[in-house]
Amino acid sequence: MIGGQPQHRHHGPAAFICVGLLFMALVSPTAAQDIRGLEVCSAEKQMERRTGCLQTNVELLQQALTRLSRETQDKIAAAGRDLATARAEIAALKSALAKLDSELAQMKTKIEAPAKK
Repeated sequence: MIGGQPQHRHHGPAAFICVGLLFMALVSPTAAQDIRGLEVCSAEKQMERRTGCLQTNVELLQQALTRLSRETQDKIAAAGRDLATARAEIAALKSALAKLDSELAQMKTKIEAPAKK
């Protein structure tokens, strides 16, 4: 308290995200998963150190999310290219099959024509 007034600290969005992540972690019914590089912030007694720890964890998770997003987009792009290649091959095979069907029909017509005379 300064001059009889309570002090209000304004934390940035990172603190809000940290609180949200902590809440989700505590409420989540799934088992916790270890993430390499993630620190256990509950061991910190000082609020500033705990906040710093949580901010570091948020940054780590954001970097991991960005990396995974990029990898996923690369995989989607590769799958799209594979799909385009497969569609082109299917179209080529359909064309070849139609040509063979046409040739077979012509051969059958040639064979049946002398037999009808």
